[in-house]
Amino acid sequence: MKQEVATDIRTIFNAPNREEADRLLKLMVAKYEKIAPQLSAWMETSIPEGLTIFSFKESHRRRIRTTNLPERVNREIKKRTKVASIFPSAESCQRLVTAILIEISEEWGAGQAYLSI
Repeated sequence: MKQEVATDIRTIFNAPNREEADRLLKLMVAKYEKIAPQLSAWMETSIPEGLTIFSFKESHRRRIRTTNLPERVNREIKKRTKVASIFPSAESCQRLVTAILIEISEEWGAGQAYLSI
C-alpha cells in the first residue's frame, strides 16, 4: 500500500492549482477512510499545510517543494567546517556557520538568487 499512498499524495501535490489539489485531497481522504482510518485522518490534517505551496508562482513551486535548497546550504556548511575540523568552542563553530549563511544570503541578494522574482 506504501507505493499507492505515495502516488496518491504525489498526485495531490502535482495538481495544477489549489482548488484541484483540495478536491483530490478530499477524494484521497474518502478513499482511505475505511481501509486506513489513521492515514485518512493524517492526510486530512497534515497535507493542507503542504498545500500552501500553491500560493507561490508556478515557476518557484518545484524549487521550493524539493530539498535541493537546504541540501545545497548544508553541503556548503559541511565543506567549510571540514576545513577547520576542530573548533575551540561551540561558539566558534556557530560564528563560522553564521558567516557562511550570511555569505550565501548576500550572494542570493546580489542577483545570484536561487529563485528569481
